[in-house]
Amino acid sequence: MSAAPPAPAPPDGRPAATAEPAPRRSVRSLLRPLVLRLHFYAGVLIAPFLLVAAATGFLYAASYTAEKVVYADQLTVPVGDRELPIERQVAAARKAHPEGTVAAVRPSAEDGATTRVLLAGVPGVADDRTLAVFVNPYTGEVRGAEESYGSNGSLPLRTWISGLHRDLHLGETGRLYSELAASWLWVIAGGGVVLWFGRRRARRGLRGTTGRRRLLALHGSVGVWAAGGLFFLSATGLTWSTYAGESIGDLREALGQTTPAVSASAAGAGAGEHAGHGGSGATGGSGGAGDVGLDAVLKAARAEGLTNPVEIVPPADASSGYVVKQIQRSWPEKQDSVAVDAKTGQVTDVLRFDDFPVLAKLTRWGIDAHSGTLFGLANQIALAALALALVLLIVWGYRMWWLRGSGGAFGRPLPRGAWQHVPAYVLVPLMAAIAVLGYFVPLLGIPLAAFIAVDVLLGEIAYRRGKREYGPRATADRT
Repeated sequence: MSAAPPAPAPPDGRPAATAEPAPRRSVRSLLRPLVLRLHFYAGVLIAPFLLVAAATGFLYAASYTAEKVVYADQLTVPVGDRELPIERQVAAARKAHPEGTVAAVRPSAEDGATTRVLLAGVPGVADDRTLAVFVNPYTGEVRGAEESYGSNGSLPLRTWISGLHRDLHLGETGRLYSELAASWLWVIAGGGVVLWFGRRRARRGLRGTTGRRRLLALHGSVGVWAAGGLFFLSATGLTWSTYAGESIGDLREALGQTTPAVSASAAGAGAGEHAGHGGSGATGGSGGAGDVGLDAVLKAARAEGLTNPVEIVPPADASSGYVVKQIQRSWPEKQDSVAVDAKTGQVTDVLRFDDFPVLAKLTRWGIDAHSGTLFGLANQIALAALALALVLLIVWGYRMWWLRGSGGAFGRPLPRGAWQHVPAYVLVPLMAAIAVLGYFVPLLGIPLAAFIAVDVLLGEIAYRRGKREYGPRATADRT
């Protein structure tokens, strides 16, 4: 093939002007197409998992109020003149339900509230749950019994909704869905915020806009307002996930920031994460011959400043004592605990929430805010609003994907290849950081690697067919 002829000289004989070099683009403008493509892929492929998490999270936020209505007869009683001793209340529960063993007792926390006697090892009740027997603290009447789950004492309705949100009732395999959603939520939200602030027309008002541009404005505005809450839900959701949660736990342990526990041993030493959480073989709530009894134990705990609500855990064995711990998860949190010798009634160990390591406190507050207990009803309303906002963002996002096709190719993806224009001094550290993050948050790293592999493969196929289109300019033209 012959070379192209040289450009003709100007009529005045001056040499032809050389082409001006293209203006140098900023790193931010070069990274924007990458963020846009990642936001697109994650939004399309991860959004179904987020949609399920948002819908079930909305139900869970409403379950607290629903639980109070559904189980009102078991949870509340007319206020009486004087409460019976705890021992008598437990004895009434054991008379009605002699099966199993007493795992814990939650005395009435306020006027008109029932006492809960939690029984473990009851036939027909799963090992990770207890049978909560509700006792009128003024008369000893047993008001009913329901399965109870977790440290927050959720009853069957809330337990079922919680399981739906956590693992779709599919066990450990189902937990991968919620971890996948939590792993990607902050990425999608963060990418959306970056795109919103980097796009001038996203800052325009809704007035006068129609179609996809109006959806884009709505999507961006609501996303930015909800971003802080979505970041929070993602971070706190990962703290008790299967794989990322294990990494977080290992990090806390390495930093000496694990959650301490009061020691229930007779010598008052050897504290551990699960100390004092065993069941008792007693049928009346006491630990056996010579036991001082539940009322003396509660009195000793009150002397140490443990106010309602509290939970009393009987001795796990003959060498252990009682554990009394505060269980208020609303603000201000009450999480102090004491160990009480079963024979003498003397306090042998005290643990104050104020003495918890910083990360242990943050974890506690984060989990309680995520589950809707930290700020009570206001917390639950905020969670419901966030869940609804996430549902709307997903619906709008899919609608924009549909409209992107403009009646032609459905949901056309954004052009690829923008990474080729990012300087190596930016791209290499960025990829290294992503690799490290993917290692510690595997349900972020593995899907991301799959996205890249599929994208490269599709790009090569398109290249071989002569249809490959990529680059920041093409991306900007199509958005």
